[in-house]
Amino acid sequence: MATHKSAVKRARQTVKRNALNRSRRSSTRALTKAVETAVASKDVTKAKTALRTAESSLARAAGRNTMHWKTAARKTSRLAKRVKAAALSAGK
Repeated sequence: MATHKSAVKRARQTVKRNALNRSRRSSTRALTKAVETAVASKDVTKAKTALRTAESSLARAAGRNTMHWKTAARKTSRLAKRVKAAALSAGK
């Protein structure tokens, strides 16, 4: 257990930051999964709207150092690629 005053404060901050990061990561995963399910069900309009929210969430997570910015960019790119492929196959 932390004994110094500064170490106690750092421990408190770590607990708060862990909770925030876990929440952000979880919501980002849920939004990403929404895009995947929309693509799988071949619902292009739903996939496009889900992509917008997922992209926003990924960018926010990267901006707040929840995840590395390159990881967020890679995930966004792959999702966009899947949505585009689904739109092309659906003919829209």
